[in-house]
Amino acid sequence: MLQSAVIFEAIFLTPCCTNLQGASVASENIYIRLFMQLKKQAFANSRSFPTFGSSDDMMNSSQPLKRQSLADEVAGRMEQQITRGAYKPGDQLPTEPELMQHFGVGRSSIREAVKILVNRGMVKVQQGVGMFIITTEPKESLSNKLMGAHYQDLNEVRLLLEVKIAEKAAIHRNAKDLSKMKAFLKDRARFAKEKNMEETIQADINFHTAIAEASGNPILIDLYKTIATHMKQSFMDRYKDTSRFLSSQDLHEGLLESITEKDPARALIMATKISTHSK
Repeated sequence: MLQSAVIFEAIFLTPCCTNLQGASVASENIYIRLFMQLKKQAFANSRSFPTFGSSDDMMNSSQPLKRQSLADEVAGRMEQQITRGAYKPGDQLPTEPELMQHFGVGRSSIREAVKILVNRGMVKVQQGVGMFIITTEPKESLSNKLMGAHYQDLNEVRLLLEVKIAEKAAIHRNAKDLSKMKAFLKDRARFAKEKNMEETIQADINFHTAIAEASGNPILIDLYKTIATHMKQSFMDRYKDTSRFLSSQDLHEGLLESITEKDPARALIMATKISTHSK
């Protein structure tokens, strides 16, 4: 839905309730660039796929598809034809009914396949007109970019996210959210004392993910989960023992307390202290 893009502006591009001391212009620029990219992607994802005008062009491959991951298979076949030169930028793709007949799949699979190509930056959909080729070279996905990102860049984005989700969680959290946060924070302390590095890291991720879920914004939740998934191995490689997690436990307790008391200003400050503590 187009409201998703509006949420980006409301959440990420408006000032926090408390000014952060020492926040660098570089940090703000990284923050804005990342979410402007996601905003663009959100608009692409929100487009509907009606029945479009006819086209004489058809995909060359007509092999039957396996009955699994149909949308991915269709998208893969279509991308293959586009990258091999069957279509040029500006060319119109076959209509939805033509693609359904050609690949032998349902409307939902075709729509999802086209959405995949839209997300890859290869295809655009003009409502009531048709589907058109933008480029024959797929753009690198956000997930792939995160996989290849330097630790410092990825960690900077994670810390910026944690500050924002803490502020919003203090406003929107409910009793169930608090129960989850308390349980994960208790696990974090227990595993850290037991010097169980992997479980400590997972408990820390679970705690901050629970805060993200309490923020009430599904895009923010998914984004944080994606970042956290890519950060876990980096934490395992970077931290050799649980001492840093033990030393920051009190800060995390203070963060939970501020969220419990519905104090977004203090939650933001506590999250910022955690981020400057490094963990």
